[in-house]
Amino acid sequence: MAKENIQIDITGMTCASCARTVERTLERTTGVDDASVNIATERASVTFDPTVVQVADLIKRIQDSGYGARTERVMLPIGGMTCAACVRHVERALSKIEGVTSVNVNLATERAAVEYIAGVATLDAMAQAVVNAGYEVLEEQPDAVLTEETDPEVVKRNQARQRMTVAWLLTAPVMALMLLHMAFGIAWPSMMAVEIALIVLSLPVLAWPGRPTFRSAWSSLTHGSANMDVLIAMGTTASWISGPVSLFTPIASYAAVSAMIMAIHLTGRYIEANAKGRASQAIRKLLQLGAKTAHILVDGQEYEVPLSQVKVGDVMVVRPGEKIPTDGLVTAGESDVDESMATGESMPVLKTVGNEVIGATVNQTGLLHVQATRVGADTFLAQVVRMVEEAQGTKVPIQEFADRVTSVFVPVIIGVAVLTLVGWLFFGGTLNAILAPVQAVLPWVDPTLTTATLALVATISVLVIACPCALGLATPTALMVGSGIGAENGILIRHGAAIQTMRNVRMLVFDKTGTLTLGKPQVTDVIALRGDSRELLNKAGSAETGSEHPIGRAILEYARSHGATVETPETFEALRGKGVSARVQGHDILVGNARLMREAGVDIAAGEVELARLETEAKTAMFVAEDGQLIGVLAVADPIKQETADTIAALHKLGLQTAMLTGDNQRTAEAIARQAGIDHVVANVLPDGKVAEIQRLQEQYGTVAMVGDGINDAPALSQANVGIAIGTGTDIAIEAADITLVRGDLWGVVSAVKLSQATFRKIKQNLFWAFFYNLIMVPLAMLGLLHPALAEIAMATSSITVVTNANLLRRVDIRGR
Repeated sequence: MAKENIQIDITGMTCASCARTVERTLERTTGVDDASVNIATERASVTFDPTVVQVADLIKRIQDSGYGARTERVMLPIGGMTCAACVRHVERALSKIEGVTSVNVNLATERAAVEYIAGVATLDAMAQAVVNAGYEVLEEQPDAVLTEETDPEVVKRNQARQRMTVAWLLTAPVMALMLLHMAFGIAWPSMMAVEIALIVLSLPVLAWPGRPTFRSAWSSLTHGSANMDVLIAMGTTASWISGPVSLFTPIASYAAVSAMIMAIHLTGRYIEANAKGRASQAIRKLLQLGAKTAHILVDGQEYEVPLSQVKVGDVMVVRPGEKIPTDGLVTAGESDVDESMATGESMPVLKTVGNEVIGATVNQTGLLHVQATRVGADTFLAQVVRMVEEAQGTKVPIQEFADRVTSVFVPVIIGVAVLTLVGWLFFGGTLNAILAPVQAVLPWVDPTLTTATLALVATISVLVIACPCALGLATPTALMVGSGIGAENGILIRHGAAIQTMRNVRMLVFDKTGTLTLGKPQVTDVIALRGDSRELLNKAGSAETGSEHPIGRAILEYARSHGATVETPETFEALRGKGVSARVQGHDILVGNARLMREAGVDIAAGEVELARLETEAKTAMFVAEDGQLIGVLAVADPIKQETADTIAALHKLGLQTAMLTGDNQRTAEAIARQAGIDHVVANVLPDGKVAEIQRLQEQYGTVAMVGDGINDAPALSQANVGIAIGTGTDIAIEAADITLVRGDLWGVVSAVKLSQATFRKIKQNLFWAFFYNLIMVPLAMLGLLHPALAEIAMATSSITVVTNANLLRRVDIRGR
């Protein structure tokens, strides 16, 4: 086969040495003939043999060498998929495109998440590959303009209802004739006439409402694959053909049953479409929450414009009861804002000048002027929708086995059906002996039928009872419902795999500052050793006037709020890692730690008792000296959040151990841990040492989850098996996190754990039911113990059960304190 050449954009390179590392890595890859990396363009040119190595393998080799490959991601709405077998066909078709690195097709959402190298793979090539596989890429309409007539979900549901209704209307006369004959023995004008009538009346059910099923089956077969519709088409065709054949042979007619099978099948499709609609309603609700118009100020005049015309920097007027059109900053006014759509928190939040507000939240009480800071695809709401869609486009590892089964399911069932037919025709006498004892329990079993008829019944039952749909829907529907519930409660799951990994987490590690604590130091104790507290605050506050350090700002703020006289210092110097030095009204003032005092020759013996006490209370002692003499001690602490202790206690009840990472000294860290109820303390950790500590904890405890702020803690979140980031304001697209908590409320961690556990429980239940159903029902059908119509009812029920069980996730209380 001819060699291929691709261009891959490389990320993370900083010098020629990096380029050479990537180059050597690629050159050493089996199947690569030549590789060259240009540091100026940050691009690799690779010539390789596609029969030996795939593009995805090259990307992985680059990533393993410590760099990245720039890829893009697209969500393609796929039309024509009916079962899990279709999913595998679409995935295989898209995976064969050069430049495509990963494909995940979700049957529940009917979307394909494709990651690809831009410039190598194209959207046109993807669309053509899907068409060649027998399906289609649908045109996606903006959610803002969706109506009942254009919403694909609604259209599909209406079509399914219409087909079901027509099928039952056409089947009703068939069932009436059967009932008259079976219940009352009426066969007018003759039995032959009734049989012919049933044959004729059954055909329109297959030809009209059943036509899409046959079309899908034909398309699947002509493209070299087989989906569930092939099984239904074969089963109903065999049933109907038995009618005309019965007129000339001793085989019983099951033509009427073919109409019932199709009607039941289409009923199952409609109920399934309804259930899938409920499963996806959370994300649909979010999309419908946005405002349609905005009132903006231009030169003092107010104008109403469509939301699409709002630009960054525009000032919007938002009255009580109106939705805030887009993310922004309050520039005037004060009001309570209902943010429940974003955070799941029902209590309104007070917003004043300088506060961030989220688009689509509801202004409740006052008039606000809001300057737009994010519009369109950059808004909080758009990010939420994108993240949920990305989560639904990923796969949970446990699904891999189900995927392997569904890829061969239909051909195997067809083989089993042929085996059943042959078995009954050649060993009918032996198999018939099984039917006689169960006839009293199963009234539809009739051992007196001819061997050929029993063979036909068993074969049809095998074809229509086998259900790959339940296997295909088991994981995606649970993931869809779980991610939707999460979005409604301010929990954004980025990767489906995190749900399964959370099940194995035994250690939950918290960064201290801003996660367990408020992240804002506050003065807690004022201890005057000379003079009074007011005098001490006057001097310390004045010295800290020029400070930018959070502790310095906390001291200044406290001094001002407690009536201290704050003077502007004549000189000021910030001493990194130690404190500040200032000259205030002719006196040299030092405010800082013990190290600063010792270096300045200040005797702190009088304050050492207080120092020891404060450190055991998780407080930082700041000494204050005037002209070389110690005059007092100020204690500063970053208090733990109100919900921290309750959160840790709840995690312990869920069977998790907890640890805290902090740069504080051991004594202070242990004091904070006691207040919070934390099990393990890792103190004196420098910012760049967090990754190493996570690795150490992984070696000690196994699977570890990390909770941090997503910015300073990004490397540690990536290292952890599951990274949970506390969102900040409207920016929740935190790449390092598997799960993002929109609220700063730490209790969201408990909710995230509960949601992950509940979702994975549903996935396991669904997979068990799907496998159990097929393992039990197919052998029963092979033995002739199932009537074809009952077999079809069982098949339809299996898919409905899986989707309905996923929807039961809504009953799980993930928020209860």
